[in-house]
Amino acid sequence: QVQVVESGGGLAQPGGSLSLACAASGISLRTYAVGWYRQTPGDERELVASITRGGRIDSADSVLGRFTISRDNAKDRVYLQMNSLKPEDTAVYYCKVDLPYGVAYWGQGTQVSVSP
Repeated sequence: QVQVVESGGGLAQPGGSLSLACAASGISLRTYAVGWYRQTPGDERELVASITRGGRIDSADSVLGRFTISRDNAKDRVYLQMNSLKPEDTAVYYCKVDLPYGVAYWGQGTQVSVSP
């Protein structure tokens, strides 16, 4: 059974930093494209950043220069380093793993809150 798990959320002050990690059991993250998404109540889930198997990165304009997605293939983890956090970054952050043929697995989400 495939399970995707996010960790590292929490509370930060504006201008602060948090780091999220995505891990999985039942599949190997190093084999697939992985994305970080976020969602606030009443809004649709939006892409924050994604990284392909080959390391190509795509990031939302709102996080360019502040958030960095990366892989550690040795640990089979995908990370999201979030710097210069803003209150509008407050959301539940989800990790999504994209398999072939439209199959995708989502984690349960981790809360990130940015507040003075």
